[in-house]
Amino acid sequence: MSLIGIKNRALASGEIALRDEASEISWAQLDSLLNRSVNALLAMELGRDRRVAVYAENSLNTVVAYLTEILAGCSGVPINYHLRADECAYILGDSDAAVLFVGPENVESGLEAAALSGGVTVVAWGVERRDGVITWEDFVGSGSAGEPPADMPPRPYLHYTSGTTGFPKGTETPPGLYPGDRAPTLREHIEALEAMPRDTGPQLTIAPLYHSGQLASVKRAVAAGRPLVVLRRFDPEAVLATIERYGVGTVLMVPTHFSRLLALPEEVRARYDVSSIQRLAHVGAPCPMDVKYQMMDWFGPVVHEAYGATEQGTVSIISPEEWLAHPGSVGRVREGLELLVIGEDDEELGPNQVGRLYFRDLSGFDVKFHKDDEKTASVHLRPGVFTIGEVGYVDDDGYLFLTDRFSDQVISGGVNVFPAEAEQAMNTLPGVLDVACIGVPDPDLGEVLKALVIPTDLDSPPSAEELLAATQERLTKFKCPRSVEFVADLGRNPLGKVNKIDLRDRYLRGEVPLVRQREHAPTAGESK
Repeated sequence: MSLIGIKNRALASGEIALRDEASEISWAQLDSLLNRSVNALLAMELGRDRRVAVYAENSLNTVVAYLTEILAGCSGVPINYHLRADECAYILGDSDAAVLFVGPENVESGLEAAALSGGVTVVAWGVERRDGVITWEDFVGSGSAGEPPADMPPRPYLHYTSGTTGFPKGTETPPGLYPGDRAPTLREHIEALEAMPRDTGPQLTIAPLYHSGQLASVKRAVAAGRPLVVLRRFDPEAVLATIERYGVGTVLMVPTHFSRLLALPEEVRARYDVSSIQRLAHVGAPCPMDVKYQMMDWFGPVVHEAYGATEQGTVSIISPEEWLAHPGSVGRVREGLELLVIGEDDEELGPNQVGRLYFRDLSGFDVKFHKDDEKTASVHLRPGVFTIGEVGYVDDDGYLFLTDRFSDQVISGGVNVFPAEAEQAMNTLPGVLDVACIGVPDPDLGEVLKALVIPTDLDSPPSAEELLAATQERLTKFKCPRSVEFVADLGRNPLGKVNKIDLRDRYLRGEVPLVRQREHAPTAGESK
């Protein structure tokens, strides 16, 4: 039996298992490669927690690195490849990672991060031999070709997601995200994955592999013997061409991908046959209703939506048929999870009453943040009852609708962006007395971050362009505001806190006192 559960169907067929824009390998080649890479990783000193990080753009090798971690019984640590070396180093140190896999685009920052965190072995593909790096070829070549052991327990990923303090917080993949997560051995875990129903056609991966939802779909696909096509970056027309070329059956997107596909000229969209798509799933952020209707008109009734969070896993899934009957809903809460809608006085509310959304996992699972009891406590109403920061209601048929977020988090293009980190960076800049960042609507990204700045001198505010540029020197670009507005007051209460929901609402209604209109031209993707 093959460790990845595909020998009986695919090994002898010569079918392509994985491909990206530059290369491809068959199932037999993948089987052999994974035997060697898993055995090579098992031969390394991995530490008590067996944590292994991946810091690389999408590629065939990135997929193999993630599969290697899983099959070696390690706890994978996906790291956003946009992060700077010091940000990566923080995650390496906090997770106690022993090994870091990097691609050629991140080898320099990966080496710097490993040096800053100390004691981390760097394995890189697409690079020449050099000090401080084990090349992928040497790493794989050091491993035995024999089938690796599979009697160790499966281990969860440790995902990092920013919090209101601005520092990344680790949280383990919740049990039940994959079939067999609670299996006593890795072999039984993989057997449960293999037994899953197979969708028709290859699966296409376009979202970054460090996203928990994307990793989940990749793991399910390959373990079940489904071919996988990996694109390095999202390009709307390239996605359509790939779907047609390989007869793609399944793809996972975020609503921003939908908007950018719909923005293609009609003649470009009509050029490609997308009829092979059987399942077009979206995650990461609420999808505007008109966008979803347009995607169904184009692709057919194949658009499924999953709602959840990294720390909780999937809360609900809604089929296209259900969504058309309950437009705007994210579906019924999944079996094994209890939903509580909580009012202002912590009382439980009934159907069609809007309140804060809390959950209780009936399996006994509870949300926990790695090495952060304060963050863990902040998401709990009481022990075992936790939130992912949303406001909403349940209708009479049991369908959940989201209306707002009571956390400060902004979801921009499916990526979580937290205002506190940008605020901390901007508060140190010359000419800034105070700042609060809010999410404002954007037709492309859903929301973007806007900085509301009280200048030190109300009569002579600093340059908005210079503030934005200085912030981008201090933070990764996706964490930075897209625009600046100078205001006279942020509405802080006597304790010095800003109600972001109220501030955002007042700003959008034009009720926040402005110093003067911003002078810079709108940046790409910014609402005019």
